[in-house]
Amino acid sequence: MNKQVLKEIGSWVILFVIAVAIALFINRFVIFRVEVPTGSMEDTILVGDKVVTFRLSYLFNDPERGDIVVFPYPDNEEEDYIKRIIGLPGETVEGKDGLVYIDGEPLEEHYIKEEIDRDFGPYEVPEDHYFMMGDNRNESADSRYWDNKFLLKDKIKGKAILKYPDFTWFD
Repeated sequence: MNKQVLKEIGSWVILFVIAVAIALFINRFVIFRVEVPTGSMEDTILVGDKVVTFRLSYLFNDPERGDIVVFPYPDNEEEDYIKRIIGLPGETVEGKDGLVYIDGEPLEEHYIKEEIDRDFGPYEVPEDHYFMMGDNRNESADSRYWDNKFLLKDKIKGKAILKYPDFTWFD
């Protein structure tokens, strides 16, 4: 082979290695993808949907009520969960008469599938912690049922920013 061909191949190899390194960096430190295995977030996120999660969402801002986040399950950190933030640090969260209350005021939730079928709480959310619930309230294993009721802020892996369905016809 002549030098020009080798040079061309070398430049393509270098370009490919750089592209892979950038992709690995982005996946490790910026975004990641999760697949939703259960119906606990229906109708917002369906079983099998893929969710793109932004790792840097809370670098300069605190999580807000309503954010959907990925985190290790507080009772078994080898398993990741995806839920919605309901209770913020210092708030009291309670469920009664089918509704969720924050500091005694009913929470307006346009995203839930149905009202809760069991009362819970009241729970006071500790500093730097959050109370998490799935949108499919009666089918969600969330803060109401965990041994460790609250999610520590530092355990949040990222905020869900985009969902897309499982395109099974491509398999």
